[in-house]
Amino acid sequence: MENLNVQSLTPDRWDDFEALFGPRGACYGCWCTHFRVPTSQRKTMDGDAKKRFMQERIAAGPPPGLLGYIGERPVAWVQVGPRSELPQWNSQKTVSRPLDLADAEDSSVWAVSCFFMNAQDRGRGYSHRMLSEAVNFARASGARLLEGCPIERTKQSKSVGLYVGSLRIFEAAGFSEIAKRKDGRPLMRLVL
Repeated sequence: MENLNVQSLTPDRWDDFEALFGPRGACYGCWCTHFRVPTSQRKTMDGDAKKRFMQERIAAGPPPGLLGYIGERPVAWVQVGPRSELPQWNSQKTVSRPLDLADAEDSSVWAVSCFFMNAQDRGRGYSHRMLSEAVNFARASGARLLEGCPIERTKQSKSVGLYVGSLRIFEAAGFSEIAKRKDGRPLMRLVL
């Protein structure tokens, strides 16, 4: 694997985030709002509104995730932060819902909810490094628990469906399954 330099997504890195996500905002114009904005609100937003939402969130701080670079080129993204910032991740209708409802508001319970790499940069092991750095970032930010809800398998190893991460990378990082509400989508936890 090439030397991946990982940095917090601060406002001065907006242009890099925008370049990585491309003109359509990655993953069908999501701009990484899927878990941050309630479905009813998100469905009324066009791509520009989602982009503005995320730009404002980044500007407000603290960093909502990490960018990975090869040289000066942004190649990878991981969204990591308190569960309380992710209403859709906490929804009782989702497989990622917390074991204890109080965890949804506990600022020390964090989630690794999204990964993104352009198609040409997938399959190079960057997600392992991004998850490792997300763990370090969460720990340094005072998180006591870090959770993920990865996918066990996809039809293609470079599938866009891996935006939640693969089971394999979470296992390699030391996460343990704490619930399985749907086949192929375990809720996993790392005690920090």
